[in-house]
Amino acid sequence: MEHNVNRLILALLAGSALISLEACTAQHDCNGPESALSTEASTPPKPVSFITAPQPGTSPTMLGNFSVSLAVKDLAASRAFYEKLGFQSKNGDGENWIVLQNETSTIGLFQGMFDKNTLTFNPGWDRTANTLTGFADVRDIQRSLKSKGLKLLNEADESTSGPAFLMLLDPDGNPILLDQHVASPKR
Repeated sequence: MEHNVNRLILALLAGSALISLEACTAQHDCNGPESALSTEASTPPKPVSFITAPQPGTSPTMLGNFSVSLAVKDLAASRAFYEKLGFQSKNGDGENWIVLQNETSTIGLFQGMFDKNTLTFNPGWDRTANTLTGFADVRDIQRSLKSKGLKLLNEADESTSGPAFLMLLDPDGNPILLDQHVASPKR
């Protein structure tokens, strides 16, 4: 079994190389010559995909820019720690909250503002907080989530068109915040 897992990892890392994962099966000795990786072009690999396509007639819900909002006890200590990891300050008041980035990773540090670490999505923003010209408004996302039977802790006011937020919990109690800071896109 360990050989199969190692071969799968190797196949994923190889990218464009043609690697056969069929050599090591329950009918073969995984340590024998049959277990050698095959790079023959005549035997194309079976595609390995961990991403599933949306079901017919549906489309994925576009949630916006993603970050992790961490509930911290000492903002200065947390900031210093994440800066040592290579994160750089991008936004914040420096007293209660700060947003840091490292390449494509974004984290927010929030002192006294959240009870738990929170998954955060910002409809209408790219990763540098620039407003997008077209995006799914938080109120549209809210209607979609409710139509799928999800229960919301906080709801955006449907009568507004400006900044708004909603919050829900995943099955394990992890908070998910959709926090839109810009007006609805023009329709």
